[in-house]
Amino acid sequence: MIKIGIIGGSGLDDPEILDEAHEIYVETAYGNPSSPLTCGKINAVDVVILARHGKDHSIYPTGVNFRANIAALKEQGCTHILAATAVGSLRKEIEPGDLVFPDQFIDFTRHRSTTFFDVGQVVHTPMAEPFCPNLRKLLAESARQLNIPFHENKTVVTIEGPRFSTKAESHMFRGWNADIINMSTVPEVNLAREMKIHYASAAMSTDYDCWHEEETPVTWEMIVETMNKNAHNVIDLFVRTIPQIVHYDDVCG
Repeated sequence: MIKIGIIGGSGLDDPEILDEAHEIYVETAYGNPSSPLTCGKINAVDVVILARHGKDHSIYPTGVNFRANIAALKEQGCTHILAATAVGSLRKEIEPGDLVFPDQFIDFTRHRSTTFFDVGQVVHTPMAEPFCPNLRKLLAESARQLNIPFHENKTVVTIEGPRFSTKAESHMFRGWNADIINMSTVPEVNLAREMKIHYASAAMSTDYDCWHEEETPVTWEMIVETMNKNAHNVIDLFVRTIPQIVHYDDVCG
């Protein structure tokens, strides 16, 4: 049975996009997830929505209990996760407001619990293809149909935060062939992979980080403004994509 987990923030748990919407409170072996789970249906497909940073965005990036979040969705029977995230662009062609569907990540975090297998059994999970190719394809097809500017086959680098990068760091990440930067994809994606959940990210470019000399360096206010202007694109994207997922019969390796 297909059940879709959505991880994101503002607007994604709007009752208007869900049928039979209701909240449940859960606890996992790893503690409480970031928010209550908003459950319902989108076009007859079961959906569970979780606010990564809390309903009031009160949890800073490293303070997110990523293991509890993924465990909660797994325990609710989620087979797939669509994750919304704000990112800074490290490439001129990825403009603010564009969507990006990354296929690779670079982990530049230092203080996060990155595995479920840190005690007892040791499991080495393949991570060559961390983002589900089928979900990425479906997201791209939906974005194309909706005429939303998007980019595929890009690499996201996740930093610890909550501070933004220095110019030196931003240029270093560009030199590493990273295309976008955020504070949330890792360890979310690898934990989902460990739990055999298909995972894909819809990353909204909100700024040019601080490498672009002709642009104002990123601020939180800049991110919020761009997200508010374009949040409907992510909502429309997920609403269009979710019914298509049930037609895919693939298995996580």
